[in-house]
Amino acid sequence: MFTKGKTPDNTTPVGNKPTAPSVSVPEQAKRAPSSPNRAAPSIISADVKMKGSIVSQGEVQVDGNIEGDIRASSLTIGNTGAVSGEVIAETVIVRGSVKGQVRGKKVQLCTGAKVEGDITHASLSIEPNAIFEGQVRHSQDPLNDAPRPAAAAPESPKV
Repeated sequence: MFTKGKTPDNTTPVGNKPTAPSVSVPEQAKRAPSSPNRAAPSIISADVKMKGSIVSQGEVQVDGNIEGDIRASSLTIGNTGAVSGEVIAETVIVRGSVKGQVRGKKVQLCTGAKVEGDITHASLSIEPNAIFEGQVRHSQDPLNDAPRPAAAAPESPKV
């Protein structure tokens, strides 16, 4: 009855070619390829024990035991992970344990985490049943702020 946009024999008009069906492209595929400066995520598994410092431009997940400092863009300390040393990252998620200072823009202590040391942060969240022993300091730029020196103990008078 209505033939607008169609020819009398019910086919597509010559000027309008059928288009290919649209295919959904995952968000990761839409992004530009990784730059050479961007590193792949690093995972330190539960059976690994290391002594020394770790520096990464990318993400690091620690499920093992590290004696030393860690600096990364994003750091997750898993349920079995333990770090003895300073931790510095944009995002720090602790599910395991840390003995040492934690510095991060976003710091999250999950249920079951245990942190013994000071935390310097721009944003901090502590879930129920996370254990934290230390001092907390808010900073707009916790990654670049120098840590405060420990308060000097008053000298006792000489006898």
